[in-house]
Amino acid sequence: MHARRATLDDAAAIARIYNEGIEERIATFETRPRAAADVEKWFDGRHPVVVIEDNGEIIAFASTSMYRPRDAYAGIAEFSVYAARRARGRGAGRAAMLALFDAAREAGFWKLVSRVFVENAASRRLLRSVGFREVGIYQRHAQLDDIWRDVVIVEK
Repeated sequence: MHARRATLDDAAAIARIYNEGIEERIATFETRPRAAADVEKWFDGRHPVVVIEDNGEIIAFASTSMYRPRDAYAGIAEFSVYAARRARGRGAGRAAMLALFDAAREAGFWKLVSRVFVENAASRRLLRSVGFREVGIYQRHAQLDDIWRDVVIVEK
């Protein structure tokens, strides 16, 4: 297993993994499957995306995106991390986050933030293990399938 910066050529594999997360309804409020063309928009030259490969196949990714448009927040990025179903529990998500830390630092980010569904115990465990703090809960943050969901706010 090894980490590297993602390229546009990885967009289809990233979309496949992301779509697993969408389908499971425990990691994102997104409900519509994404195509490679959607993922290609993430490659804006500012926000790093990393992938984890195992035997030449992408099994996990972590990405950053804009936190807020104000200049004061230019060094803060939102992040996401997803591992393919068959790769979970093997350290792929952890490897993706460790690689993202380096890539984000090189890109000038001093803080990463995200929101995690309260019931997503595996993700919360992973993020705590790589140094994230849980700093609050947004209650009734948004609806997913007509159900209000709470999210934990994390930062590092």
